Amino acid sequence: MELALTDEQRMIVQSAERFLAQAGSSSAVRQAMASETGHDRDTWARIARELYWPALAIPEAYGGLGLGFAEVCLLQEQLGRCLLPSPFYATSCLATPALLLSRNQPLKEQWLPLIAAGEISASVAYTSTQQWDDSAVQVYAQRCAEGYRLNGHYLYVIDGAACDLLIIATRTPGSVGEAGIRLFALPADTPGVQRQYQPGMDQTRRLATITLNNVVVTDEQLLSEPGLGWPMLRDVLNIACIGLAAEQTGGAQQVLDLTLGYINGREQFGRSIASFQAIKHRCADLMLAVECARSASYYAACIADECLNIDGDPSIQSQLAETAATAKIHASEGFFRCASESIQLHGGVGFTWEYDPHLYFKRARASEQLLGSPTFHREQLAKQIFGERS
Repeated sequence: MELALTDEQRMIVQSAERFLAQAGSSSAVRQAMASETGHDRDTWARIARELYWPALAIPEAYGGLGLGFAEVCLLQEQLGRCLLPSPFYATSCLATPALLLSRNQPLKEQWLPLIAAGEISASVAYTSTQQWDDSAVQVYAQRCAEGYRLNGHYLYVIDGAACDLLIIATRTPGSVGEAGIRLFALPADTPGVQRQYQPGMDQTRRLATITLNNVVVTDEQLLSEPGLGWPMLRDVLNIACIGLAAEQTGGAQQVLDLTLGYINGREQFGRSIASFQAIKHRCADLMLAVECARSASYYAACIADECLNIDGDPSIQSQLAETAATAKIHASEGFFRCASESIQLHGGVGFTWEYDPHLYFKRARASEQLLGSPTFHREQLAKQIFGERS
């Protein structure tokens, strides 16, 4: 498989770099993360309606640009470098794949053009616990005259307090595990939906708690077919892990660059501390971690493209699960290692508010746990590998 960037992809990266040089500056990020919505509305409007980033992976039939998820991951890497708060990840790496994998054509025709045009942002809500597997779905869909009545709550919904569309996971009363899971798409302002900002360690990414009180949905809002709810949600979460891994790779690269710039300018005993052999070894190890994360996330993004284009192929879905877990493991550990070493190599100022390494450290720790820790993904990977052999 050829992992070199095409000319078109290089142009996308260069365009993103030019835009984020100003829109993603440290001062802009700090101002945006302290705002009411957690992101700058004008910046998001430019991203969505001038640069058309949410339209990248949406087919032309729905008003998109008809590219792929690999291009989305390239943007994710650039966004990770500057930590720019925006609804892009939730919209393009969670909600859009869910809609693309759905066979509900009217829903796709209703929502995908709005996302492509930058008119709405979207997110996915599925976990009601601190788990990230099928047991996390604990909102029940009770049959009623109008369709389904939903009650329960969701945790850790990315940009859930400010999005316009929610893709939610529910289960049939009495079901457990992978059985009985269904996905619905509903406007975020549906009566009975309560959204509340959920404070966390990482101020550059807003999470929300969403509570459903007798929310009524219909069969027309059902994204998943009977018995296929969990396989569809599993693929969406794997794709989201790949997008997150690309973002973590960008963050790891940037915090390493910040560290290299600092140690080259700091002197001890009449020489730059970057010239010390011990420091060189540490930085070389960090560079290796970043390159491993980048290779894993690029390869996984190519598999995600195939999954979105080849509907229901078991071999591709199996590869998707393996590569997503691998990318999330390498990117999570690499990012946190780079961020924690940056704090150490910056000395006493590394964790102060005036310097940026603390922002990357917080993002690294929060992203490490989001959608499953490296330990969780190692367990899933082991189950899949040994399950196939048995």
